[in-house]
Amino acid sequence: MSDTFTVWHHDTIGSTNDEARRQAAAGAPHGTVIHADEQTSGRGRRSHVWFSPPGNLYMSLLLRTGQPAHRITELSFLTALAVADTVEALMPVNIKPMLKWPNDVLVNGAKIAGILLEQVDDATIIGIGLNVLEAPTGSGYRTTTIVANGGIASVDGARDILLDRFGHHLAAWQQCGFAPIRDQWLARTYPIGAAIRVNGNGAAMVGSFVGLDDDGALLLDTPQGRQRLIAGEVARV
Repeated sequence: MSDTFTVWHHDTIGSTNDEARRQAAAGAPHGTVIHADEQTSGRGRRSHVWFSPPGNLYMSLLLRTGQPAHRITELSFLTALAVADTVEALMPVNIKPMLKWPNDVLVNGAKIAGILLEQVDDATIIGIGLNVLEAPTGSGYRTTTIVANGGIASVDGARDILLDRFGHHLAAWQQCGFAPIRDQWLARTYPIGAAIRVNGNGAAMVGSFVGLDDDGALLLDTPQGRQRLIAGEVARV
C-alpha cells in the first residue's frame, strides 16, 4: 500500500464520507482514509442509501490536491480506474471490468462498486463502496460481487490494492493532467460509435457515443446534432 495514505479503521460507523467531512473540517491532512467494516447510514449518489453490511469495502479518501474546483470532477474518472484495476487484480484473468459514465464499475453488466465525490472547502472527499462478499437486492439494477465472479479477496487486501492503484493514478493526474486518465477510462468503456441512451432531468436522449470532452463531459451524436452532457444515467441500446 502506498505510504501516501493514513488509514483510520472503524468496526461500525454511520458513514465514512460523513466522518471524512468531519475530519476535513478539523484540518485532517491530504491522504487521510476512513475505513469501516460496516456503515449504518451509507449513502450513494443523489442521496440513495448504500447497502453496507459487513463483508464489503467501505472507505473514504480525504484529498487536498491544490487543484482548481473545475478539475475536481476528473477525480471521479480517476477513482473508477483505480477501482477497475482492483477488481481486475482480484478476478479470474478472463473477467474484465467495464466502466460506465460517469463512474460506475461493472462486471458482466452488473454493478460492483459505487463512488461518491463531495467537496468541503479545499478538501475533496471520495467515498468508495466495493462489493466483495455481499450485493444489494431490489436496487432496480443488477449487482454483483468479487466472490460471485470467482474472485478471492479479503476486504483489507482489496483496500490496500485500491489505495496503491489510486495513488498511482493520482500521481499521473497531478503530473500529466486529465488526458492520460481520460484515455485509460475510454479504453474500458463502450466502443466509440456504440448506441446508448442517456436519461437525465426526466428526459431520455439516444445517440452514438463519441467519447469524453476534455473535462469528462459525455459527447453524444444525435439526430439533433452533437450533445455535451454533464449528468445522467447511461444504458446501452
